Amino acid sequence: MSDTLDIPMIDEQVELCRQGDTKACYVIYKRYAKSMLNSAMRILNNLADAEDMVQDAFVDAFKKLDTFTYKSPFEAWLRRIVINKSISLLRKKKTTWVDITTVPVEDKSDEDSVDEDVFNYEVQRVKKAISQLPENYKLVFNLYAVDGVPQEEIGNMLGIAHNNVRIQYHRARKKILELLEKEAYYEQ
Repeated sequence: MSDTLDIPMIDEQVELCRQGDTKACYVIYKRYAKSMLNSAMRILNNLADAEDMVQDAFVDAFKKLDTFTYKSPFEAWLRRIVINKSISLLRKKKTTWVDITTVPVEDKSDEDSVDEDVFNYEVQRVKKAISQLPENYKLVFNLYAVDGVPQEEIGNMLGIAHNNVRIQYHRARKKILELLEKEAYYEQ
């Protein structure tokens, strides 16, 4: 087996941007703007704020391209910038975080089955249920389940304990399932 599998793929457009090619920057913007806006919207839940954060993130990314090292895909690197900027805006808006690590957690033996049950519902219903979560649950759920940010990193981003992230994620999943079951019950 060859070691060439470990070599990261060099993105030609990123390299052109590093050289100051504005057309390449535009190509990158067009390639990633929509998915970055979706990530910002899941965090901020406000289109104007999300658009501002995406614009700011692209400006920062283009300024800091020399720090991008291909240890992760460019899209993941850019998404981290968008997420960090969006969380910073939430902090500026005084979103408060409560440390719930001291609150007892109920039995988690059904933890895996909750994931399976949630994904049996239609996507739109799940999105609606997610939108009804408290802000901290919604943020943690979206960062972990949708954007794929590791729980430890979410804790670092938000300045909360990893255990707190884990509990909030578990409770968010459970609440989503409750909302979906309640909706299904009333539709009968």
